[in-house]
Amino acid sequence: MLRSDAITQGVQRSPNRAMLRAVGFGDDDFGKPIIGIANGYSTITPCNLGLNDLTRRAEHAAQAAGAMPQTFGTITVSDGISMGTEGMKYSLVSREVIADSIETACNAQSMDGLLAIGGCDKNMPGAMLAMARMNIPAIFVYGGTIKPGRLGPCDLTVVSAFEAVGQFSGGRIDEEQLTAIEKNACPGAGSCGGMFTANTMSSAFEVLGLSLPYSSTMAAEDPEKAESAARSAEVLVEAIAKDIRPRDLITREALENAIAVIMAVGGSTNSVLHLLAIARTAGVPLSIDDFERIRQRVPVICDLKPSGRYVTVNLHQAGGIPQVMKLLLDAGLLHGDCRTIEGKTIREVLADVPSEPPADQDVIRPLSNPLYARGHLAILKGNLAVEGAVAKISGVKTPVITGPARVFESEESCLEAILAERIQAGDVVVVRNEGPVGGPGMREMLSPTAAIIGQGLGESVALITDGRFSGGSYGLVVGHVAPEAAVGGTIGLVQEGDSITVDAHQLLIQLNVPDEELERRRSSWVRPAPRYRTGVLGKYARLVGSSSQGALTDQDLF
Repeated sequence: MLRSDAITQGVQRSPNRAMLRAVGFGDDDFGKPIIGIANGYSTITPCNLGLNDLTRRAEHAAQAAGAMPQTFGTITVSDGISMGTEGMKYSLVSREVIADSIETACNAQSMDGLLAIGGCDKNMPGAMLAMARMNIPAIFVYGGTIKPGRLGPCDLTVVSAFEAVGQFSGGRIDEEQLTAIEKNACPGAGSCGGMFTANTMSSAFEVLGLSLPYSSTMAAEDPEKAESAARSAEVLVEAIAKDIRPRDLITREALENAIAVIMAVGGSTNSVLHLLAIARTAGVPLSIDDFERIRQRVPVICDLKPSGRYVTVNLHQAGGIPQVMKLLLDAGLLHGDCRTIEGKTIREVLADVPSEPPADQDVIRPLSNPLYARGHLAILKGNLAVEGAVAKISGVKTPVITGPARVFESEESCLEAILAERIQAGDVVVVRNEGPVGGPGMREMLSPTAAIIGQGLGESVALITDGRFSGGSYGLVVGHVAPEAAVGGTIGLVQEGDSITVDAHQLLIQLNVPDEELERRRSSWVRPAPRYRTGVLGKYARLVGSSSQGALTDQDLF
């Protein structure tokens, strides 16, 4: 029995049927499944600029397949536009708002299935949280990656523009070059082009079986993306008939597969936060330590930006996520029996994919010749992060530093110091009170990290924070430090000049201060006043949990 029967099969002349007739239902349509199409279209960001076209293709395909699609909107914010501003505090918050809005629309109207279309960083995991909560047949359609910008012989991404600011402030480029990079970095529609957060999460959803094969690396402006949206609608109608639900697919083994692929492609630190949240919402046991366990056995085999050479369209041309998965499957690093929304197993999906990457490319390497022998997202612990912290160590030649703490209470004050060249080689920059509660909203630190890289300090300065990092950040950066400063975490006790050790080899993040001194500081610590008491940020700060568990706002349900 369909959920929508409660609406469509009521009394013949009931008001609900009358309202459905007004939006296009005929006599023969009331027995068809109702599919909600959650459309994240927005002109505020290139990531979501093309989603209306994909929505229309999905609508037409769903109708042709025998369903009644009903479209509704959900919000998006652009991390790239709000980065480095107070507005960035709304980014992670929007993930929860999106999940709430999709759940509300689908459950209020008793929809039988969900096709969510998103492109920017947070409407992707937001949609997945809604799918896990409702557990009705669902599929995700990624809006697609942006094509690379070009300036001379160089491929550009949005991160190029952020790094150019640091290069300009350090005197390494002039204003004309800065402007040229700005004008050429983002050539059209699509999500940020490297293996940043959007492309990382689209890849993870494909691995989880909730998006179609190859769809996670398609370019937004290529015809195959619209064709994939149409096919996704057809598959969803089939999944409703077969009763394939998200929690059938979001299993412990499937999440381990997603983590393995994220390690192999060099994905974003944000994937740790989002996959923990998705697992917790789906009722699947997964901890931050599982990322480290999988990292130890899965190498980085894709040479992708931000620390590598290539962008996501190059990965797609080299075989995409299925090619990466096939290499891992053959090596015993994936669970091949996990199912997908098409009703197939991973092993069946990959049956015809070559066991070796194409010889005429070097985007995807064989496991015998990886970029790094182990994954790039290391989980560090120590007295500075008892619950854990996430370090992105790809491209870092020496992921060990002990140096004096340079302490900042906000991203803005940190960036000001970097651009004024007050940060020196050997420093350990500490940005605190930017966590889920303290920020609130756990802002991404792309502006400071890009400025550090732009000034040539990427190999000699560490930056640690209870906030987050953009998928475009790289260097010796450690985020998600938990417990955060605002709830009494040790990061809130650090004083200017204290010695801090960050050691990715030993998985250590340590404040080198005697225990007695730490206890003295802790006894005099006073919880900071909330920065926001009302509105969505005030509500979020009161509800949100630790980043070590995904920073969920419905944490009390567990």
